[in-house]
Amino acid sequence: MTNVLFTFPVKEYLIEELQTEFPEVKFTFSSSKDQDALKSAEVIVTYGEDISVATLDQALALKWLMIASAGLEKMPLSEILKRNIFVTNVKGIHKTPMTESVMAHLLAIKRALPWMYKQQENSEWSKRSGSTELFGSTALIIGPGAIGSEIGRLLQAFGVTTIGCNRSGKNAANMNSMITFDQLSDVLPKVDIVISVLPSTPETIGLLTYDHFVLMKEDAIFMNFGRGDLIKEEQLIQAIQERQISYAVLDVFENEPLDENHPFWKMEGVIVSPHVSSHSSEYVPRALKIFRHNLHEWIEAGTNFQNVIDLEKGY
Repeated sequence: MTNVLFTFPVKEYLIEELQTEFPEVKFTFSSSKDQDALKSAEVIVTYGEDISVATLDQALALKWLMIASAGLEKMPLSEILKRNIFVTNVKGIHKTPMTESVMAHLLAIKRALPWMYKQQENSEWSKRSGSTELFGSTALIIGPGAIGSEIGRLLQAFGVTTIGCNRSGKNAANMNSMITFDQLSDVLPKVDIVISVLPSTPETIGLLTYDHFVLMKEDAIFMNFGRGDLIKEEQLIQAIQERQISYAVLDVFENEPLDENHPFWKMEGVIVSPHVSSHSSEYVPRALKIFRHNLHEWIEAGTNFQNVIDLEKGY
C-alpha cells in the first residue's frame, strides 16, 4: 500500500473523491510535524515551504514530493536531489486566476477605478477621471510560459500588441514577437506595460535593475506577479520616487509578508497585492487533478508524469 501524506488541509468532498479513486492508497491529512506520518510517507503532497532538511531526515520512506505550487526556491533542492527524490509541481494551474488578476489591475488603472472609488468615498462628483485605454498599447511579458501566454491571449483580445521575453527568444503562444533577456534594454523604451511572471532561478534573480526603469516610459505600468527577487526593492523604490514609471503593481516581494512600515504601502502609484493573484476556490481541485493523474502513473509504474521538476535547473 502506498502511503501519501498531505501537509495542508483538503475539503472533505475532495478527500472522499481521492479515497474512492485510490482505494489501495493510505491517505493521511496532517502536517510535516507529524513524525509518525512523515516516517512512513512514500509520497508527500505539500505547498513546499514546510519541507526542510530536518523534514527530509525524518521522512525515511519518501520517494516523491508533490508540490502544490509553482515556486520551489524556498526548498532544499540540493538535498532533495542528493536523496534522489522525485519532484513534481502544479505549474499551469495558476494561469486563469493570475491572468484575471493582471487584467483586473490593468483595466482598473486604465479606466480610473481607484479614482472612482475615492470619489465615491468622499461623495465628490467629478468627470476628470483621466481614463485611458488598453487598446493600441504594447505590453512586454517577461516569462511567456503558461501564465504569460494566457495573459498575452487576453491582452491581444483588447487590441494590445504583445512582446514576449525569455532566455532563448524562442517563440511563445500569443506573442506578436519575441526577444531575449539580453534585448530588454532595446525594447523597454517602446512599451507601455511591463509584466513579469518569471520564476526565481539564478538567471532571473536581479534581472531588472534601476537602469531598466530609467529606460521605461514615464507613463509605463510595471507589474510583478512572478517572484520578488526579480529586482532589488531599494532600486524599484528609487525609480518610483523619481517617477521613472507611473504605476507599479506588485503581488510579490523580496520579503513576505511585507513589513507594516514598508514604504510600498503608502507610495503614490504603487498597488500592493499581498501575494494573492493566484488565489481561487478552484486552486486545490486543479492541483489535485494533476496529482491524481501522476498518482495513477506512480502506482502503475508509468512514465507519463506531468510537471516533472529538473532539480538541477530548479524548475
